Formats: sequence, C-alpha cells, structure tokens
Amino acid sequence: MDRDDIDDGSTDSIEGRGRGRFGRTRRAPRGLPLRAVAPNAVTALALCSGLSGVRFAIGGQWESAVAMIMVAGVLDGLDGRIARMLHGESRFGAELDSLSDAISFGVAPALIVYLWSLAALPRVGWICALIFAVFCALRLARFNAKIDESHQPHKSAGFLTGVPAPAGAGLALMPMFFWFWTDEARFASPYFVAPWVAFIALLMVSSVATYSWGSLKLRSNVRFEALALVVLLGAAMVSAPWHTLSIICVLYLISMPFSIASYAKIRRQRSSGARTTEPSSTPSA
Repeated sequence: MDRDDIDDGSTDSIEGRGRGRFGRTRRAPRGLPLRAVAPNAVTALALCSGLSGVRFAIGGQWESAVAMIMVAGVLDGLDGRIARMLHGESRFGAELDSLSDAISFGVAPALIVYLWSLAALPRVGWICALIFAVFCALRLARFNAKIDESHQPHKSAGFLTGVPAPAGAGLALMPMFFWFWTDEARFASPYFVAPWVAFIALLMVSSVATYSWGSLKLRSNVRFEALALVVLLGAAMVSAPWHTLSIICVLYLISMPFSIASYAKIRRQRSSGARTTEPSSTPSA
C-alpha cells in the first residue's frame, strides 16, 4: 500500500478533512469503471428484449413475443458471467439487473399472457397477471434484502429459494408453448391459464428449495456426454423450439420434489453436525 493512501485519522480542522497523512487530498473514484460497461450493456439489452416482447404481443405476434422473453433469459444468464470474468461487478449493475428482471420476467410475461388469454376474463385475468408481476418483484426484493437468509435454501449448497424469475417466466408461458405446437384451444383457455399463472407466482415467492443449475459440477468422466447433450439440445431448440421448451418446463417441474427432498436431507445433516460439535456442559457439584 502506498504511504500517501494511509490516513491516521487526525482531522481536527476543517482543512484537514479528506486529506492523507502528508496533506495530499484523496480523490474518490467517480462513475463506473470501463470493465463494468459490458455487463451492464448486456443487462440493458435483456431489458429491451423483454419490452420488445410486449410490443409483439400488442400486435398479436405471439411467437415473436415469447421468443423475446427467451432471448432476455439468455442475456440475463450472460451478464453475470461477463461481469465476473471482467471483474466488473458493481452496485449499479446489481440494481440494474434486478430492475431488468422485474420487467423482463415479471411485467412483460404478465402482459403477454393477459393479451393472449386472460383478457377474456378482464377482472380475474388482470388480477392473476398483477399477482404474477408483483410477486416477481417481491421475490427479487427478498433476494436483494436477504430476508431470513439463515432459514432459506443456500445457494452455496446448490439450491435456490423458490423458482427464480427467468424460470418462473418460462413456466408461466408454458401454456403458450403447448398451444404453439398442438393448436389445442384448451391450452389458451383463461380458465386454465389464470390459475396456472397464479400458481407459478406462488412458487416464485415460496420457500421451496429448487436446484441452482449454475452451481452444479460435472464429473470428469461425463464431460463429453454433457457436451453432446448440449449440442443435441441446441439442435432441438433450432428445429423444434416449442416442443423442446415444453419438455424443459415439464422436467423442471418434475425435478422440484427431488430438490425439496435433497435439501431436507442436507439440512438434517447440517443440524446433526452442529449438535455433535457443540461442547457438552456438565453441571458442577
């Protein structure tokens, strides 16, 4: 550390405030570093993509509207990794990311689903759309505030608290996925879509333990198989995107009971380990 950056705290006079030991004024850094611009730009693109989905929904271009939400999900997964790779994490980026998630995965899917199906039930449908958008914002606020962190699934253990916002948006749009490739009117029925959207909103703000796919680690002997699976998934997304997204959503829902059981097992192991490490106290004679 440079000696000029050391402050002994002796600032008795007004003129001495903000100065170092040798009287040199220290200047606080202003603005964002250049390395933080790239991840914030990606976050802004995700926000633009989510809002573009609303624009396509107003014009009745449902497939383009859903595709914009999916693009926003991909960009949302990239901005954090780019920030860590460039060491460009910042408080500004965290706030911008939360705002982008609330709009792209809360407000935009709610409006798309409302314009697509729930408008047939103006009162109940709008209430369900509001619940989804507001609950998404509440989830993000709870994540930022870290409320009851000691009683929630820990990300370090490979679990998340509730359904994350991008996954919640995909699950809320799942009836549209099925409607695209089956053309069945029952998937677009507001009597089915309204309770489904409300159910997904409850999962987002719940304390259900879900898998954190970003914390999963592959064994060295299955990396080639995992790469082949990624290539196969990419080919399926290009050739049959709505079929593939439907299968992914169904598999995610099926994995939730297993994640709940796995986290309960880990929590029992942690509690038992904590009891065994506590020093035993014996009453004195």
